[in-house]
Amino acid sequence: MTCRLQHPAFARLPLNSSHPPSTNAASVPIPKEPLSLGGSLQLQRRDGSVLAESNAVKISEFPPGLMSLHLSRLFLIPLSSLPSPFTSGSFVETPISFAMDENMKPREGVEATSDACEKYDIVIVGAGPVGLLLSTCLARWGYKIKHIDIRPEPTKTGRADGIQPRSLDLLRNMDLKAAIMAHKPAKVYEVAFWDPTSAGDGIHRTGTWASCPSFVDARYPFTTLLHQGMIERVFIDDLNKNGVDIQRPWTITGFKTDEKADPEYPVQVDLEHIDRKQKERVRSKYLFGGDGARSFVRNQLQIAVKHKDPIAYVWGVMDGVVKTDFPDIKMKCTIHSEHGSIMVIPRENNLVRLYIQIASSTDKDWDPRKTASEEEVQNSAKRILEPYSIEWERVEWYSVYPIGQGIAEKYTLDHRVFMGGDACHTHSPKAGQGMNTAFLDALNIAWKIHHVEGGFADRSILQSYESERKLVAENLLNFDAKYAALFSQQPPAAQHVAAANEQRDQKGAGEEENQFIKTFKESCEFTSGYGVAYGPNALNWSPSHPAQSNLINPTGNKLRSGRLLINANVTRVVDANVVHLEQEIPLNGSFRIYVFAGKPSTTKTAIGDFARNINKKSSFLTSYLRSDIDTVSHHERHNPHSHFFTFCTIIASSRSDVEISRDVPDVLARYRDHIYADDIWDPRAPEAKAAAHAKMGLDEEKGGVIVVRPDGYIGIVTSLVEGSGTVDALNSYFSAFCTKNLSEHRAIL
Repeated sequence: MTCRLQHPAFARLPLNSSHPPSTNAASVPIPKEPLSLGGSLQLQRRDGSVLAESNAVKISEFPPGLMSLHLSRLFLIPLSSLPSPFTSGSFVETPISFAMDENMKPREGVEATSDACEKYDIVIVGAGPVGLLLSTCLARWGYKIKHIDIRPEPTKTGRADGIQPRSLDLLRNMDLKAAIMAHKPAKVYEVAFWDPTSAGDGIHRTGTWASCPSFVDARYPFTTLLHQGMIERVFIDDLNKNGVDIQRPWTITGFKTDEKADPEYPVQVDLEHIDRKQKERVRSKYLFGGDGARSFVRNQLQIAVKHKDPIAYVWGVMDGVVKTDFPDIKMKCTIHSEHGSIMVIPRENNLVRLYIQIASSTDKDWDPRKTASEEEVQNSAKRILEPYSIEWERVEWYSVYPIGQGIAEKYTLDHRVFMGGDACHTHSPKAGQGMNTAFLDALNIAWKIHHVEGGFADRSILQSYESERKLVAENLLNFDAKYAALFSQQPPAAQHVAAANEQRDQKGAGEEENQFIKTFKESCEFTSGYGVAYGPNALNWSPSHPAQSNLINPTGNKLRSGRLLINANVTRVVDANVVHLEQEIPLNGSFRIYVFAGKPSTTKTAIGDFARNINKKSSFLTSYLRSDIDTVSHHERHNPHSHFFTFCTIIASSRSDVEISRDVPDVLARYRDHIYADDIWDPRAPEAKAAAHAKMGLDEEKGGVIVVRPDGYIGIVTSLVEGSGTVDALNSYFSAFCTKNLSEHRAIL
């Protein structure tokens, strides 16, 4: 049993009662006078059931055998209540080992049998971006998590700092965007390019372009730049609210998977404090290695890293506050000169990051261990920026490190132990994709684990984690090579920059599109995060999918399975608020069913038939109803029927013409906060009367149905028709990966 006691005004005491006293532990008898534990106290058995819960429980009141149980919350013990010698000072870090009567001692030590191991749903190794986002999702969805990190505290300096537009959408969907923006990060709307002058007297600006051009339909058309440590703390604060603490500084020393030994918790994980004085052995359903480029998990699995590009680089990176007359210091810049190249990245609190390429494997004297001092890099930057001057008021962080393009050959071997983030892929920092790719790795595996463990999806969907995310990493590495060549080797001419900023792609008859413009457009979509596309599989419909119906993928629709839902503004009927449709359902682990209902006068029968058919026994909805459906709160907005589905109904009418009780069947009207009027004009569909329908490519009169995965990517699109056809198509889609047979028909809701 380990109980952590923590509060600024109280003692912080790990109580180790299941292990022999350590060499630095003080052994004291249980006080004769009862010791009160203030604050909220909950005692749990190992199976998770609650033994006792109180605001003030005395040790003398605890039943026999308590010391073999564990406590799962933080408790407060006033210093004045503690026995000597723990009454002095404002903090106490010494472990206490209570002397126990023989009949209260555990019959077996923790190491004695596998049954005595603490059990978790998942063990997460590494508290960088990938581990933190995964942990945050699963903690919110109620999973028991052991999360360790080898570092004694979150990132203090350096590391990743760029949040791309798609990632900002994700953080908003998790209700974390406001906490990120509270740090007042830098926002990059444009990228400036500087190159040598023809006269050879320094550098000049050759052009600028939008960081996220207008042809990318982004809510936040900028890159957010903030110190990674601040981003980490936003996640850590959320984890703490959900009862998860990062165990620091601990590391993993071994693991093995044995389904026969324990089919439910097959992964045995050995953990150790970095001082080697404390060890733990736990069992888990899953292990996730988010432990960086030198991943212990990957090495133990003997998974090789394939180096995609033989060219490698040594980079110097410096964060500091500078004094300069360089005019674009507050913008992202790529600067080329006769003396070398620099990338400028503005940061929060007047900080500026400079990336300077120190060496390349194409150099004649290439040395991957080549380094440079802080002063040498500063002098190099001064030469590159001429005729402008730059001086450092202070340097917050400086590092030199080699960068190569590498990708793990596998992301998992048994679909119990997974990896993500830098453990799977490494690349240059030029495009600012590392943290963003890690976020999407975590999101992808999080919802799939959730649906498997929740009993909705077959374990086979876990196979799609590697196939989907490895393809994205392959594309990232290919893009990274292009990006490096585009910006480092061939500075664009000013006229090409101007052309690339044009929103419309218009080509004259027989003309080839300029290769630079084409590459730029592809790059901007990719760097923004909106270019991610998942290939066909059971989750992403294609003509080869088991679901076969002429209603699937209706003619004219602009949506692609495996891509993000297109942004749309609509009016929420219940309160007349204009909202972002794609943000209305939070990241709750549910599939999002968007029923575009067209005009009520046209689709009244079709929408009624849709409601009747999802109400039948063994439909995709009724097969996975909540067990507590009869007691669900009237105010439950998102999941009144099932934890796996949330419905939105979008009507092609003005808000004043919509009457929910008349126009929306009861089963859909239960989601009253998710009923919308499609009555907001959009410049991307200027002629449309129902712009959201039009942007999706759905008939404004007849509508359609869009199924969006929990991570925001489209699974399938169908027509909305009279009869059972629409629901039959959706039943067929979900049958491809869910755990139940979706066939019988009898109304039950």
